[in-house]
Amino acid sequence: MAKIKLTKNELKLQRDALKRFERYLPTLQLKKQQLQLEVRQAREQLAMLEEQDRKELRASEQDQALFAALPENAGKLQEVLEWRVATKNIAGTEVPAHAGLSWRKDDVELFETPLWLDEALAMVERRTELLLKRRLVEETLNCLEDELRVVTQRVNLFEKVKIPSALENIRRINIYIGDQQTNSVGRSKIAKAKCQERDADLS
Repeated sequence: MAKIKLTKNELKLQRDALKRFERYLPTLQLKKQQLQLEVRQAREQLAMLEEQDRKELRASEQDQALFAALPENAGKLQEVLEWRVATKNIAGTEVPAHAGLSWRKDDVELFETPLWLDEALAMVERRTELLLKRRLVEETLNCLEDELRVVTQRVNLFEKVKIPSALENIRRINIYIGDQQTNSVGRSKIAKAKCQERDADLS
């Protein structure tokens, strides 16, 4: 335990520190609860996106033979032009958020391409968007878990170290000051008794 001064000034400093810790702790606890909720929701969202992607993959596997018959330039008929990412504030933490995709699409000659080309290109769009959304949710989850770790450490610091330490310091200072006052009263009584004895001897 750190050495503290056993004085009235130090007592005031320790009481002020205790009030400050007790004022900040509920805010930190609330932030911790919000982050725990957001982490849980981000995990659920990630699981949902993974399930959607698995469904898309299963559907595309059923059409694998059809997709194999696509023209060689099918992969060049569309590409991601722009991936827009915004930021949002969750419990005081800036995290990325999906804001949309823009695609460049070539015109397709209807009579020269298979009927299922449109479905194949739509499936590529869906899976690409799912993949990018998953990536952002994973980043969001990492940011939130990091922030939750920091806030949890602060809550523990306040609950288990700062507040108990301030309370113990206040207790020790109060005991010391009380002892000093008791000793002072005792010394003044002794001094008064000696003065009375001396006055009695002189008279």
